[in-house]
Amino acid sequence: MASLPLPQFPRMRGLSRAPRAHRAPHPPRGSRNVISTALLLLLAGAFLPGGVAAQEKRPLDHSDYDRWNRIQQPALSPDGGWVQYRIVPGHGDATLEVRAVEGERVIRIDRGRDARFSRDSRFLVFRIDPTQEARDAAEESNRRGDSAPRDSLGILDLGSGEITRIDRLKAFTLPDESMEWVAIHREAHREAADSTEGGEEVSPEGAAAEPSAGEPGEGNGRSASDREKPTGTDLHYRNLRTGEERVFPDVVAYAMTEDGRRLVWTASSSDGAGDGVFMVEGSAAAGAPRTLLSGGGVYEGLTLNETGTQAAFLTNRDSWEASPSDDTDQASSDEAPEPDPEHALYMAELTGASEARRVAMSGSAGIADGWIVSENGSLSFSEDGTRLFFGTAPRPPAPRPESEENEMLEAVEVDVWSWHDGFLQPHQLVDLNEERRRTYEAVVHLGDGRIVQLETPSLLSVTVPGEGNSALALGEDDLPYRQRVSWDTRFVDLYRVDVATGNRELLVEDIRNGGSISPEGRFVYWWDGNAADWMVMDLDTREAVNATAAIPHPVHNELSDTPGPVGSAGIGGWTPGDAHLIVHDTHDLWLVDPRGREAPRNLTAGYGRENNLRFRITRVGLEGTAVPMDQEILLSAFNLWSKADGYYRTRLDRGSAPERVVMEDASFSTPIRAEDADRFVFTRSTFEDFPDLWVSDPAFTNRRRMSDANPQQSEVVWGTAELVSWTSNDGEILQGILYKPEDFDPTEEWPMMVYFYERSSNGLHGYTVPGTGTSINRSFYVSRGYLLFVPDIPYKTGYPGESAMNAVMPGVLSLVDQGFVDRARIGVQGHSWGGYQIAYMVTRTNLFAAAEAGAPVSNMTSAYGGIRWASGRVRQMQYETGQSRIGGTLWNAQHRFIENSPLFTAYKIETPLLLLHNDEDGAVPWEEGIQLFVALRRLGKPTWLVNYNGQGHGVSGRYPQLDWTIRMQQFFDHYLLDAPPPVWMVDGIPALRKGETLGLELVEDHPVAGGVAGG
Repeated sequence: MASLPLPQFPRMRGLSRAPRAHRAPHPPRGSRNVISTALLLLLAGAFLPGGVAAQEKRPLDHSDYDRWNRIQQPALSPDGGWVQYRIVPGHGDATLEVRAVEGERVIRIDRGRDARFSRDSRFLVFRIDPTQEARDAAEESNRRGDSAPRDSLGILDLGSGEITRIDRLKAFTLPDESMEWVAIHREAHREAADSTEGGEEVSPEGAAAEPSAGEPGEGNGRSASDREKPTGTDLHYRNLRTGEERVFPDVVAYAMTEDGRRLVWTASSSDGAGDGVFMVEGSAAAGAPRTLLSGGGVYEGLTLNETGTQAAFLTNRDSWEASPSDDTDQASSDEAPEPDPEHALYMAELTGASEARRVAMSGSAGIADGWIVSENGSLSFSEDGTRLFFGTAPRPPAPRPESEENEMLEAVEVDVWSWHDGFLQPHQLVDLNEERRRTYEAVVHLGDGRIVQLETPSLLSVTVPGEGNSALALGEDDLPYRQRVSWDTRFVDLYRVDVATGNRELLVEDIRNGGSISPEGRFVYWWDGNAADWMVMDLDTREAVNATAAIPHPVHNELSDTPGPVGSAGIGGWTPGDAHLIVHDTHDLWLVDPRGREAPRNLTAGYGRENNLRFRITRVGLEGTAVPMDQEILLSAFNLWSKADGYYRTRLDRGSAPERVVMEDASFSTPIRAEDADRFVFTRSTFEDFPDLWVSDPAFTNRRRMSDANPQQSEVVWGTAELVSWTSNDGEILQGILYKPEDFDPTEEWPMMVYFYERSSNGLHGYTVPGTGTSINRSFYVSRGYLLFVPDIPYKTGYPGESAMNAVMPGVLSLVDQGFVDRARIGVQGHSWGGYQIAYMVTRTNLFAAAEAGAPVSNMTSAYGGIRWASGRVRQMQYETGQSRIGGTLWNAQHRFIENSPLFTAYKIETPLLLLHNDEDGAVPWEEGIQLFVALRRLGKPTWLVNYNGQGHGVSGRYPQLDWTIRMQQFFDHYLLDAPPPVWMVDGIPALRKGETLGLELVEDHPVAGGVAGG
């Protein structure tokens, strides 16, 4: 795309303030300048103001999207000497860059990703993708059933710069503490040469032949009894320092200890002879693998404990051969098929010599009658290795024999909605697959073999804190309150659960959004939105206290403006031993006694409130879940008015004002610290500066920029971002962002776009990568000569549309009054909630020359009972307590639903309106867009509705997003810059021509006095 010449028109300044008509006569068909659709995809964005030929810089165009880069997966080597990251273009092959922090050495690796440093910082191991060309070809060929291209593995010796490549990579593991051992799981060998799928080199040791079997999970392998199971592939256990390796065949899954010196795997062969679980130790790599368990069957769920001394897994080998074999006479057709073999839970001590032992199966004491050990459950050890958690479930019903009743069951597909249902029927259907695979957590106490069922159908969620070590757990039951989810939020009852016995005790009922348990399991805590405080209960005494009542400042979200109870300002965590809870107010951190005996203490000495800063704890350099009081921690700091960002440092036990580390008019990412060195890597960005990577010491001094992801930005016109403020019609001082082209001249009048959602001004220093999307791209429009205004909006319950008007319109007019905005050329765009607000606003004002409303609710009375198909929830909650902020039902606040619905006053709309609403929208029923469109069509108003077939709430996919980006630009350029309209705006796209043309060609000699004729 970037290689094509892109013609540009001069930037348009000093545009006329003359009133603009919204309709114009249809031009004769012979006057249309029709260009091929394929070329228009590349050039449609070029025919607009963009700078004269003599200018050194050019405006952004649609060809820039593919070459604009992002940075992904940054990391420092443990010794802090190297930084690695991916440079990822909008479309095309990424590059893995590995840079020495000192000096100028850099190693670039085409298509590298998922890189990991060895613990000694000597090696970098990474995955290598196939080329973009190969992936694109595969996407097309896969429609014909061809095989996809394969990934490869790369091993970089950071000392020599030598790279070893190994093809047919399925997965690899380089554990956090491993200095030499890496596991490399390879795909099965194929006849076709892998070198045609991305150019990877074959491994130096050669490619061992593997059986031409199906991939794991496809069930191509057969047991003696003809049951399906996965067939494994080769696993390489490689020493990075020596290059020596061992190859283990038929591997399905594997796990390694943190130091990499112990490897455990499950194997599955086509004939079943090699099935089992095995292990080997790197310290004795030449020895034979140790068999933990063997025998035909499926082995899955392999997991190790934290110290790598225990392994657990599930297997159905004990019942594998219990089914009829291939030569068994087939049962008559009216008999039910045999059920699948049941799984059992096994545990092995890796430091001994004994075989794995079975610790749970159906029929075991503690597992209910008719229940089984479920292969869908996850396995985990407690941190101390004394407990093993696993999933159980009711035994699935046996397959039904053929019968007339079953034929009817298969032929009739019916949903029965009942008023007794907890979750609405669509909600149940969305969750159906998850429910079918639901498991209920149980624990086996390894010391005495006791099995305790923790979760049950009447207590679906149990959380065991303390890395599984705690004696007490928190249970949550939402069953009594499920209907309420339709119009409110989630409510639960909280239970105290004894992990040793499974006994449960009701603690508190009807808690909004649930509760949490402290890390050591001593307290349960929850947010009370009505009291606007944190409640804490001692699990020993069952006494609950309002832990934050004595804090003299609000600990709730002070900007909350949705109906119902307010949300919290958040928590910072618990101190060691569950001694204290750290909570936030808007600005500072507070230490509270969970028993309510001590007065709360301000850990930041009120410095945040005094200086309008918001302090929050980062986890940089911290281990475990507790927040230490006796060591320095890094606090993020954000100025709520100026939007300056940075970091402070403090020790919480001092209770003094934090020490400033860095504070700038920019945005910083959370730093990543080298494991063995005082070195940080982070990003710093503004609207003008891409978030490139920087390294520094913990004081943020001696900074060095490590990446330059987008040097081409110097070739194009960019812009600036600044804070602006104004007074709303409600008398509130508001903030917003005003973006200006870099050659902005305040003595000239400029066209302006307006975009909003709710509050956005905190994003002042965000960088916008040029690209496609559902809404306008800030960098693109500013580069093309538009001002862009993004205002904040506060809301009043019952008046969402009016709230938007009262905030946005004074902000727009305050800029117009400054003389640099052309009042006749202001456009507005928004999506979803923003789309609704725009649809409402154009019924109340004719200020905007053009508007785009994406996925808008146009009729709140019909949308109220609509379904959010993505979640299956009814939209009542959206209006009563949610974002739409009506604050009542359709029956007790009917007038508010009507007053806030654009459809009922659509006859007032004079602004040309472009609507986007897709037919598979899972959030807003697409009939909402249709209702507004057909109303405006009948009223003779200029309007268009774009529907990307089969797409959801926004536009996805490379070419649909490009298409939509072009259409939006053409629409606004026509009405705001007098650019020629495209065919789709003048003639539409008749159904007969769907798939033949996109209608993006410009009608060059169409009148530009203010609009296009209707279809």
